[in-house]
Order: sequence, then structure tokens, then C-alpha cells
Amino acid sequence: MADWTPASWRSKPIKQEIAYEDQEGLQNAIQRLKKLPPLVTPHEITNLKQCLKKVALGEAFVLQGGYDRGKDQAAAADEFDPDLGWVPCALSCDCRGSLTNVNQSMKQEPTNRSFELLVSLVNSQIETVNGVTMPSFRGDNVNGFEATPESRKPDPSRLVDAYFHSAATLNYIRAALASGLADLHSPLDWGLGHVKTPAIKEKYEKITSRVTDSLRFMRTVGLDTAHGIETADIYTSHEGLILEYEETLTRASRNPVEPAGSRSLPQAVQEEKEFYYDLSGHFLWIGDRTRQLDGGHVEFFRGISNPIGIKVGPSMQPDELVALLDIVNPDKELGKVTLISRYGGSKIADHLPGHIKAVQASGHIPIWQCDPMHGNTRSTPSGVKTRNFSDILSELRQALEIHRAHNSYLGGMHLELTGEAVTECVGGAAGLTEDGLSERYTTFCDPRLNEKQALELAFLVAGFYRDHAAANGTESPL
Repeated sequence: MADWTPASWRSKPIKQEIAYEDQEGLQNAIQRLKKLPPLVTPHEITNLKQCLKKVALGEAFVLQGGYDRGKDQAAAADEFDPDLGWVPCALSCDCRGSLTNVNQSMKQEPTNRSFELLVSLVNSQIETVNGVTMPSFRGDNVNGFEATPESRKPDPSRLVDAYFHSAATLNYIRAALASGLADLHSPLDWGLGHVKTPAIKEKYEKITSRVTDSLRFMRTVGLDTAHGIETADIYTSHEGLILEYEETLTRASRNPVEPAGSRSLPQAVQEEKEFYYDLSGHFLWIGDRTRQLDGGHVEFFRGISNPIGIKVGPSMQPDELVALLDIVNPDKELGKVTLISRYGGSKIADHLPGHIKAVQASGHIPIWQCDPMHGNTRSTPSGVKTRNFSDILSELRQALEIHRAHNSYLGGMHLELTGEAVTECVGGAAGLTEDGLSERYTTFCDPRLNEKQALELAFLVAGFYRDHAAANGTESPL
């Protein structure tokens, strides 16, 4: 890829560009970031890519979870709730298979900085507040939340702040995992008291009983000493939106980190070139508003060796999707690209089949992942943004059925969730209504599933796969 460099995106048009008035400050921030060590390593990125190859082949399932962060939300140590560890546990133990965790909340700016927020919050870069026109709030990486012209002015020093928040939080995560935060030997507390319907509660109790029995059996026969039971490999993800930041943490490796036997370039060719890794995170994705074929974001993404995601919505044409895959993955490398569909429950049947057919005809084998959150956001009559659990579940169920009908594999889900007992999404077994949203509505951005809703969704998705496997006499791939 002789015509690509980490800075070649600068010659392309940019959507959602940040207009920094302080160009000297921006250059100072860029030069400082270039001298700082990476946040993740090429080896970790390669390990993730190997896991994702199994997902692409239908042998594993990816759970990507976290949430868009708004203004200076809770401190990191308070947010990493071990209760959420039972979400992947419910998926993997109940379905007897392999699970890869890609965590959005533990991404490059996990404490209180949100790169995904930059796109998801803003439809316009300008807004009028109390008669005063000013830049929109673009997330703490860029400007302040306070509605004043001075606060809203993009501040490049925030990019450096984001780096150090990320480094501190990643350090905490790694230390917490090493000390047993994700150890499945910890006492089980599934907390099903919130489930109001007796039949549903009985169903969930059977699932938790199977998980408990599986863990008890593994301990009895000595299998509970396995690395995968005592800890977890958690990989970070974020939207690669601010390319100035991404460029500074993109570093070259002359020796290919890719294991031999991969479906990328031949080894003899690999040794003659440099490989570039964006070491701001393990997994980056292109947003629905920045996927222009001739744009700067696609140009940047086509050159990095990280596994990448592409958000696919109703506005994406099938031929455009194939053209995009050809650009970012011309060698059709397994595990390289994840297509994250986000249509909405009322639109998925109109768009997903055509996208699947086009990709299958192209010869690409991406990972298909369902984001059932963003397409199902609505506002209550009083103006509160929320999502309905039944809509989220409906899109997931439809995605699974459509993939099966087209001999395709739904290999993951991308959720916005938290381990806190928030009241932001209505529905679920606890029966949260719109009247109850104000009890613990703490998000500054998009509504999230709380710990109970996330666990319930894991139960239901695991059941979808288990029932399908039983009906077809096969082993669940999860």
C-alpha cells in the first residue's frame, strides 16, 4: 500500500470535521501525542483479530458493550461493575461455546471522554441556545458542555487529556482483571427478584441453574483452573472520528505481527513492507456519517492493520457497501471487517436481506453484528430520549432470522449498557414505564440498558441460538 500513510487522509474531504481556531495549540497537542507511548499493543490487536476470524467462520460470538459518554460522568472505578460479567457468562455458558468481549466503555477515552458521542449527539455542528448561536457540544474530547460560546469553542488540549484518562483507566482495568474481577469462581448473584411474570422468572431460573451447574462441574473435574474461567481478555473499541488524534497513535511495525497462515498477504511480501497499527485502541469503527468512499475516514481506515467496523444503516446502498469492503479489505482477510447493522426494528427487513446478498456475491466474509440500540431511539411526549426493550429484542430476533434465512451467520451484538441500576430504557421483565424514567436517568447522551435488562437480553439471545441448534440437531456456535 505504497500510496498510503497515516497522514494521507488529509488530502481527502472530511465529514464531521472539528474546526479548531487554535491551530498552534492543535499542532502542539499533536506533537505531544506523537511522543507518548501507545495505549495498546500490536500483539493484543493480533490476538483480537485471531478471535474475530473464528467469529467470521461461525465458531464464536462477539459481545461489544459499553455506552456513549457525555459530560464528565462517573469515575472509572465506580463504573466497572462486575455484575456485567454475568452477561457474557449467560451467553457462553448457556450456549456451550466461545465468546469474545469487545468493550466500548473501556475504550480509548473510557473515563469521561466519548468519541462516539461526537457523532451520535450532533446532527448539526451549530446550535442556538437562548438566542445565542454557538458550536454544538461535541463531547468532552472537543469542547465543554456549558452552553456558552467560550465553553463550546473546540480546545485541542482536550485530546491530550483524553489520552491520559485512557491510559489511567486501561491501567486500572488490567490491574482489576489480574486481581480477579472477572473470575467466575466469584459467588453467583443473578438477582431475579425484579422479574414480575412467574413463567418468565421460572425460565430464567432454569438458565441460571444450568450455568451454575456447569461451573460447579468444571470445578469438580479440575477444569476451572483454565485461563478463560479465571479472567477475561477484554479489548477496547471506539469510533475513529478525530483523525488528528488517530494519526498520532498510528505506529509502524516492520516485522508483521500477523501469524503465519493468515489470509492476508503472503509471508514473503509481508516482510518487505511496514504494517501500521492504530494503537489508540484494539478495534475502531467508521460511523454512518463518515463512510464516504472518497472521504478522509475511509482513506485512514484502509491503511491500518487493526480489525475495523463499519456502521451499516438504511441509507447504505448494497453496491456502496461492497465498494467500501473492496477499499478497506482488498485482500478479503478473515476477521478484518465487522459490519455493524443499525436499521431499527421497523426497517431491518427492508434493508438487511439486500446487504447480505450483495456481500455474499462479492466473496467477502465479514463478521455481521447487530446494533439494536441506535435505530430504536425515540422521545417520550415530554421529550425524554428512551428505547423500548421490546424494540431492541425485536431487531435482534429479526436479524437472527434474516441471517438464517440467507445462510448467513449473525456473529455478535453491539449494545449500550451499564452495570448501574439506571432507568433509561423502558420495558423488560421489571416492567419499567415512561413514568419511571426520571428515577435514575443519568445519561447525557443515549439511553442504556441497565444491569438487569442487559442480563435478560443475554438470556433471550442465548435462548434463540440454543433453540435453533436444537431444532436443527446441531451444536450452538456460541
